[in-house]
Amino acid sequence: MKGLLIFFIAVGAFIFGVSVYLQPNDFTGCGATPKNSCATADAVVVVSGGDTVARAAKGIELVQDGWADTLIFSGAAQDTSGPSNAAEMKRQALAAGVAEGAIFIDEYAVNTQQNAENTQSIVAEHDLETVILVTSGYHQRRASLEFKKEADAGVKVLNWPVKSDKDWNAFWWVTPRGWWLAGGELVKIGAFYIGAGR
Repeated sequence: MKGLLIFFIAVGAFIFGVSVYLQPNDFTGCGATPKNSCATADAVVVVSGGDTVARAAKGIELVQDGWADTLIFSGAAQDTSGPSNAAEMKRQALAAGVAEGAIFIDEYAVNTQQNAENTQSIVAEHDLETVILVTSGYHQRRASLEFKKEADAGVKVLNWPVKSDKDWNAFWWVTPRGWWLAGGELVKIGAFYIGAGR
């Protein structure tokens, strides 16, 4: 009985640790709108993949709530016969009332590393100094690592994960897909550090 209890405590601690690690959030406790020490940014960056609609919706919400004036969407077409993910997210933002002049897009990135590289070009072109990075919770840590690696000196990358979408939520550990996503990200993060150490 004691051994079983220890096992469940260990599993619970592992699940909690993975949840916290994968989802860094620089705005915990800030609330919906900027206040006190929760400073605004120059832009919100949203990368596509997974539940792209939910990711874009969070980015749009942050801009509409006053966290930044500019939106950057990054992502190539999932189906090459159609528009890019970035273009679709821009369409979503325009429909929500975001001004077209406040939106920049990268339509060529096919993975997280390219999201970071291509977005940095936009950030540099427009002299942006602070960006809020938005992606699904399970993807936030790895995306943050890639974006901080590519960011020019002086550019600050802050994290705001989408905590719940069609692929991920607080109960990710009750489904095989949740374990697949979490495990895949941990492996890719390990590969990132191995590559960075070369």
